Amino acid sequence: MARIVIIGAGMSGLAAAARLATLGHRVTVCEAGPTYGGEVGRYERDGFAFDTGPTLLALPAVYRDLALKTGKEPLEQLVALAPVEPESRHLFPDGTDLLLPNASRGGVAQALDTAFGPGSGERWSEVMNRARTVWEATRRPLLEEPLPADPTPLHTDPYPAAPRRGLARLRRTTPHTVAEVAARELGGAGPTALLYEYALRFGLDPRTAPAGATVLAYMEQSFGVWYVGGGMRALADAVFRRCEQRGVEFHFDTAVTEVLSADGRVTGVAAGERRFEADTVLSAHAEGTAGPGQARLTVLLALRGERPSGTAVRTVVHARDTAAELASLFDTAEYPRFPTVQVHRPDDPALAPEGHETVTLTATVPPGPAPEGYADHLLDHLAAAGLDLRERIRWSEQLAPGRPQPLPSLAGAGGSFLSPPNAAGLDGLYRIGAAAHPGGGLARAGMSASIVAGLIGPA
Repeated sequence: MARIVIIGAGMSGLAAAARLATLGHRVTVCEAGPTYGGEVGRYERDGFAFDTGPTLLALPAVYRDLALKTGKEPLEQLVALAPVEPESRHLFPDGTDLLLPNASRGGVAQALDTAFGPGSGERWSEVMNRARTVWEATRRPLLEEPLPADPTPLHTDPYPAAPRRGLARLRRTTPHTVAEVAARELGGAGPTALLYEYALRFGLDPRTAPAGATVLAYMEQSFGVWYVGGGMRALADAVFRRCEQRGVEFHFDTAVTEVLSADGRVTGVAAGERRFEADTVLSAHAEGTAGPGQARLTVLLALRGERPSGTAVRTVVHARDTAAELASLFDTAEYPRFPTVQVHRPDDPALAPEGHETVTLTATVPPGPAPEGYADHLLDHLAAAGLDLRERIRWSEQLAPGRPQPLPSLAGAGGSFLSPPNAAGLDGLYRIGAAAHPGGGLARAGMSASIVAGLIGPA
């Protein structure tokens, strides 16, 4: 039995603690804050409750595996889990209104043909087929396994060239970026904005993100998006309970100030004057990310009146000018004037008083405080797009953007989008969480815990 200390009680720390305790280790978690969950936070006021981090669950297989490996029961016995239908509604500046079905590649193609004209769905499907090639090439090394000791093969983008005819065969046809994929293989402002949104949501610049980042759209459209009953905080609650059942010891309001070592191996951690001895240390606060990342602005809305029947759980209001949005975010580091906004409207009576509704707005923004009145400006932007919530607002709360979001690990671009490996160089020290392999996002944070638990092994 090894003595293991985990720094941080975010989702990666909780998942790692549950896995390692199940393997027979003695696990202690030190968390600087007063509670667990990290980015999977909660805001409550006047009977309204909001998720302050992720709102929907992609790749639920990650947490299904966690539930089975730590308790031999399906995830659905720990939380209420349901697929979101439709997956999303998209409002474009030209008035186009697009509904995308959940986990239906054929349904998505049909919807695109209806919204953007015949052939749009086929072109999108061909891009997703090439993204599937990326998934098959990178699923194991970039999601399920430790980063290879020699990651050089991942420096090359596996996104394949689209077939060309005639003289076009003489030109270079392999796109280098998401923007090149859109320009060469999709055409049209609507499909381009749709592909860009998947990158922007993760803080990626489509102009520089490798073409293989199309795998983000492929994964969501192939494996679906799910809603956790009671909000995503319920998932954090369930994993925390599993840790308690496995005997994990938690110390909240305990900021680790130093990782202790001797003779090239960790011996524990220091939290101020306190010392915690350990044979192995896992840090969910590893330095470094794959790229600079962007922040996320969140606005919480408590609305009077019931949620309208048929309302999509997620609506995306696209930027009025995509090029201007990218220039603001990535060139001048300014808040976009009319950005892409995610509107989360869960059909969950547990989150609002009877007859009322909770709504969460999120937008990718540069790090730093928002301009004065920006939340009201976003509401005007939504209203102009046909989604006017202003008259129903009982109260609103704008959350300060947090630190830049770590990016997901991606192949290509010479390895510049690869996150740091889980082994931290010092014997017995490991990195977990969004700032380590396999990168940012809730599913990847959970996978980092699975990878490191596999590296450590049973007691």
